[in-house]
Amino acid sequence: MQDTPGGWKRFVRKVEPYVPGEQPSDRNMIKLNTNENPYPPSPDVVRALRMMSSDENRLYPDPNSTVLVNAVAERYGVKPSQVFVGVGSDDVLANAFLTFFNSENPILFPDVTYSFYKVWAACYGIPYETVPLTEDWRIDPALYARKNGGIVFPNPNAPTGVAMDRSAVREILLKNRDVVVIVDEAYVDFGAESALPLLEEFDNLLVVQTFSKSRSMAGMRIGFAIGNEELIRCLSDVRFSINSYTMNRPSLAAGTAAIRDEDYFRKTLDKIMETRDSVKDLLEAMGFFCLESCANFLFVSHPDVPAKELFEALRERHIYVRYFSQPRIDNFLRITIGTTEQMQVLLDSLTRILRERAV
Repeated sequence: MQDTPGGWKRFVRKVEPYVPGEQPSDRNMIKLNTNENPYPPSPDVVRALRMMSSDENRLYPDPNSTVLVNAVAERYGVKPSQVFVGVGSDDVLANAFLTFFNSENPILFPDVTYSFYKVWAACYGIPYETVPLTEDWRIDPALYARKNGGIVFPNPNAPTGVAMDRSAVREILLKNRDVVVIVDEAYVDFGAESALPLLEEFDNLLVVQTFSKSRSMAGMRIGFAIGNEELIRCLSDVRFSINSYTMNRPSLAAGTAAIRDEDYFRKTLDKIMETRDSVKDLLEAMGFFCLESCANFLFVSHPDVPAKELFEALRERHIYVRYFSQPRIDNFLRITIGTTEQMQVLLDSLTRILRERAV
């Protein structure tokens, strides 16, 4: 008997994909929509890539990413067996979802947070529930003290930029010792407290970070997780069941050089945080409401002008920021911190937009 044409569609896994920030090709743009670092990577990264022989790329990379794993372990004072690296923190998180969230109970994450969490849960068939942020946009640890199959949250949160102190993270861990708790620290270097010191106390904690933001390497796709040795072994077993060669040779060389240049790392962070704080003050003086940010972006709204209108007006001026058409946050813009010159153009443009609208 002949099957019905198109019958194969019944067996396709259908998922609503994550939508990343727009990547425009406008040469004259100011791009403040995807939280990229406005400064180049460490000069040591450039030297490391130039020193690579083109002949190396005909060979597979080290499946264990040894040189990068050792560099991360040395930087954070842990054993290499406690480190897992992947193709950006998204790859690390996706593997962690697949490895650790395998319960009939729902995983928990905030209602306003990184939207990829819902996508991974749907893709892997993981039940989930969202936990509301408080009225002042904070994660309330008490709301996570209920039956669940795992917990994940960013700290600082995205897209709000609001951070939890380490004691609040510890409170969540204390009430959830029987499930894996993932703290997504993509923006932690910009002023928040890392959960890494809690690893000695909690064997169910996995801390995930990235080179994309604070180390200016979004294009190289490098992320890592740190946890106890058994967690990392389980994570590696799943990863090697999918792909043995996730990190390419240039990324291994560049990432190792980047993490060893602590001086450049600190100088870049200081510039971004100084710019962020001064821009926040200037926006507030213009009438904007700005959440207190520990990230490389600001989450802002204006009491008189809808966020979507501001987003479109800035776009017409070739300035790209991020607008989310989602409940609770559809009147906010997320503005990446650029160079001082870029931020001045943004401020000048917003001043003109507000003035023109008031006429």
